[in-house]
Amino acid sequence: MPSSRIMIIGAGIMGQGLAEAIATAGHDVTLIDKTTRLAQKGIKGISESIDREIGKWGLTESDKRAILSRIIPSSDLSEADDSEIVIEAIPEHLQQKRDIFAKLDSICHPDTLLITITGTLSISEVAEATSRPEKVIGMHFLVPVSKIPVVEIVKGLKTDESTFNKGVDFVRSLNKEHITVNEYPGYVTTRIIVPLLNEAMHVLMEGVSSAKDIDRAMKLGFGFNVGPLALADMMGLDVVMNWMENLLAELSEHKYNPCPLLRKMVRAGKLGVKTGSGFFEYDQDGNQINGYSKNVQSLIAEEQS
Repeated sequence: MPSSRIMIIGAGIMGQGLAEAIATAGHDVTLIDKTTRLAQKGIKGISESIDREIGKWGLTESDKRAILSRIIPSSDLSEADDSEIVIEAIPEHLQQKRDIFAKLDSICHPDTLLITITGTLSISEVAEATSRPEKVIGMHFLVPVSKIPVVEIVKGLKTDESTFNKGVDFVRSLNKEHITVNEYPGYVTTRIIVPLLNEAMHVLMEGVSSAKDIDRAMKLGFGFNVGPLALADMMGLDVVMNWMENLLAELSEHKYNPCPLLRKMVRAGKLGVKTGSGFFEYDQDGNQINGYSKNVQSLIAEEQS
């Protein structure tokens, strides 16, 4: 796939990861957020991510300059009018996504590939906000985007083959593999991983074992590269809870009901790596420090009292 003009809407963790991966693959990217300042903050996050890779000898300063030169911050959604691919990467709120796609429908060229990034929401419901639902497709990238080699490509009920094939070409241009998913709540990876994370949280809350030992058992016993509690911290505990709530609403199955400990941690602002504290504590580079968060100890004690 030749270099393409690509726009990403949303400069949060997912938008940053996408912009880094896409720019690394040689594409020009416009990173959009509500204000240009927020978009610039997103680019700062990308710069810090690249710095960590440089520290591990994974990239060079020259690589960093080349990648960042391809990412332009903006707050002007109308710039989507000449984009070949537009990727919406805002949080998992259906109506907000529908509002954005309704605007894109009036801005974008008829052949523009429209992608919504979601782990749980209906592609068809997002696409119906446009007059061209056949041109809308869903994708689910796992975090960290630059390192995870698989992408779920999700067909909406009206997604046509041309749109699907364009999506496959785009994913391949990022040197990633894809799996094909027919629309259903939770798709494949989210639906399978969420009950595992939820159960690990219950085991911790019930005092069966410590966070460190729970993760250690799953890594050594089942070959996980990352334990479930550390994985939840990496994903963002607010994101994980949002996935659970969406799946609970869609499927009405108790296994998706967020663990009370998770709810407490999200209310307390302990969201994992991005806030420096979740089930474990983290330094400013995202490296795990200490055994596990003292804040979690107090929240567990409340649940057991």
